[in-house]
Amino acid sequence: MTQFAEWLQCVACERRFDILEVRYRCQCGGLLAVEREAGWGGLLSPAHFDSRLTSRRAIDRSGVWRFREAVLSCDESEIVTHPEGSTRLYESARLAEYAGIDSIRFKHEGENPTGSFKDRGMTVATTQAVRTGARAVACASTGNTSASLAAYASRAGLRAIVFVPAGKIAMGKLAQTLAYGATVLAVRGDFDDAMRLVDEASTKLGIYLLNSINPFRIEGQKTIGWEILQDLDWRAPDWIVLPAGNLGNTSAIGKAMIEALEGGWIDRLPRIASVQANGANPFYRGFSGGFRERFRMQAETVASAIRIGDPVSWDKARAVIDRTRGVVTEVTDEAILEAKAMIDGAGIGCEPASACSLAGARRLRADGVSGRDESVVASLTGNLLKDPESVLERVRRDGGAQMGEIDANVDEVAR
Repeated sequence: MTQFAEWLQCVACERRFDILEVRYRCQCGGLLAVEREAGWGGLLSPAHFDSRLTSRRAIDRSGVWRFREAVLSCDESEIVTHPEGSTRLYESARLAEYAGIDSIRFKHEGENPTGSFKDRGMTVATTQAVRTGARAVACASTGNTSASLAAYASRAGLRAIVFVPAGKIAMGKLAQTLAYGATVLAVRGDFDDAMRLVDEASTKLGIYLLNSINPFRIEGQKTIGWEILQDLDWRAPDWIVLPAGNLGNTSAIGKAMIEALEGGWIDRLPRIASVQANGANPFYRGFSGGFRERFRMQAETVASAIRIGDPVSWDKARAVIDRTRGVVTEVTDEAILEAKAMIDGAGIGCEPASACSLAGARRLRADGVSGRDESVVASLTGNLLKDPESVLERVRRDGGAQMGEIDANVDEVAR
């Protein structure tokens, strides 16, 4: 396997650190990113990655490690994989009409092993945890990260500890986390309280932190972008629309597109659109004010996966929005649930936070930001069964003939 020199680099002051040093921030407080020697992208090609699509090896079937030279330089024996990725790209004329555009495709990351996009980042970050000799890993989570961490820690033989906001995690996600063997600590507070606590605990207790502040999470998640390009025969769409909570995906997929352009894999950058719920919209508020101020808030939205008021990856995501001529928009909970019902009704299905991408694409078109003839890829970040309560609540609320109890005779069926 071709390997490139890699290091950790501060996104603020550009100070460099050894790739095996366990740290998540620079001394100046800036976030870290994985960087490589100049020109590395030009030494690889889309054809190189495409050649692995027919391989039967687990490492090649992974939609992350198929791109391994550009993800993490390590021995293949160290890699902790499920495998993950290789998710489908769906088209729907019905959903395109709903969004008011000619073409919209959906990259369904809910088809990953634990049911969300988190598996892509977790395979790389867990691999790095093993490389550094970690014995335990931890995260704060609204649900999807905890389930993914628990699964990958189990595969790697590491102890898993997850911090969740008490009473604010969907039961499907909590059940996964417990089933995979993690220790769950329910914090009396919101996600941001849990994030502050796990950050402090990881530093003081020597636990390896696996939230998206970990730069290796971003390296895994950026392969969503490359797989979208691969699905489209390496032709960039006009827009990539993403649900936005902690801003890891905005950072990661933006990084993927910039690296693809610099490597000559694509000839133009797609515009990145980050979509927040209006009850959890600090990044939207920042964007609306020209990013002159960083906002923090008490977040509340039906979309629990993005119920985050103090996004960790703010600085990285802001740089992506600037570089890609991107935008940040907001949608209401009502718009999210309406879009979710449309996606579910199209036979695709997703958890509520995922539906931000369709609701956001519709909002961008209605506001005249995007054109009807522009191509859009929207990310669906989690499986429908991550939050079945939202579906059952809709059925209970709307009533009608979708669900009813009957006696055991055919006349009741006919009625």
